[in-house]
Amino acid sequence: MSDALLLMAWLAPTYPVGAYAYSHGLEWAVEAGDVRDEASLAGWLDDVVERGSLRNDLILADNAHRAAHDAPALAAVNDLALALAPSRELHLETSQQGRSFLDATLQAWPCPGLDGVAAALPDSLAYPVAVGAAAGAHGVAAGAMRAAYGLAFVQNLVSAALRAAPVGQAAGTRVIAGLTPRVAALAESVADLDLDAVGSATFRLDLGSFRHETQYSRIFRS
Repeated sequence: MSDALLLMAWLAPTYPVGAYAYSHGLEWAVEAGDVRDEASLAGWLDDVVERGSLRNDLILADNAHRAAHDAPALAAVNDLALALAPSRELHLETSQQGRSFLDATLQAWPCPGLDGVAAALPDSLAYPVAVGAAAGAHGVAAGAMRAAYGLAFVQNLVSAALRAAPVGQAAGTRVIAGLTPRVAALAESVADLDLDAVGSATFRLDLGSFRHETQYSRIFRS
């Protein structure tokens, strides 16, 4: 199977990781009025892509890809990925999806390398580490993995916005189209960066993820 088809299957909305249940702080941003239309949604997501968790996720996934056959190195990447979650909800978001992704992939696309990944990561597992390690175990090209992960990340958050914000499908599609070149460029720019390159500056999103825990009305888990 080609890398593209495999990644499309793994990162599809139907893959059983529960991505639909999480908004990555976007629901709070809508409640607070930070995201209220197409332009503000595009601006919010642009910050998440360039200065927030997506950049970190791509670096982590890339390092997990390289460490797929090195259990101690892979465990170290995962420990950092989990420690980077700034709130209980965002920790749940990445760890629940990571464990679900690896369990589903082990059942549907088993391979000896993936068995090694599972043995190295028996407990909490960050989602980008799970995707990167699975791609490495299956010999999927790192560049294709990073780009596909990045686009799926943006698509999932736009899907959340369609349910939480006054933004329609046509506007959501334009937001995805506008961000796709930025995602592609980011996926290329983080190639081969080590873990010292990890860092983010989306403090309002981080604080909002704490406030979402006690938000009166909500439909998402983060």
